[in-house]
Amino acid sequence: MTAPTPAAAAPLSTAEDNQWASFAHLGGILGLLPSLIIWLVFKDRGAFTNQEGKEALNFQITLAIAQIISQILFYALAVILIGFLFGFVSFAIWVAGVIFSIIGFTKAKDGIAYRYPFAFRFIK
Repeated sequence: MTAPTPAAAAPLSTAEDNQWASFAHLGGILGLLPSLIIWLVFKDRGAFTNQEGKEALNFQITLAIAQIISQILFYALAVILIGFLFGFVSFAIWVAGVIFSIIGFTKAKDGIAYRYPFAFRFIK
């Protein structure tokens, strides 16, 4: 006797697609994990969520890399007394992430695709 195969999840309605796409952007305020989870769960159920989830995730990965580099430079140069500048850079990266995530959220909830002004496209 074979086990029954699970049914595929139903496609998202346009309103749900816009909602989850906007949440993928807004989740960026908390880091890359919310964008990753939303993209993985809903990428096959809504084209707009797939597109915007990838965009938000790529942006969050870019910010994470920038934060890591900023922190390494901060600690490496703190000995020379200029490392504190990279502390400010790290804070500026966080602020930019929050601002652009909110902009992406407001665009996506209205069904408008949003491209971050700077992000490496790791996920195509």
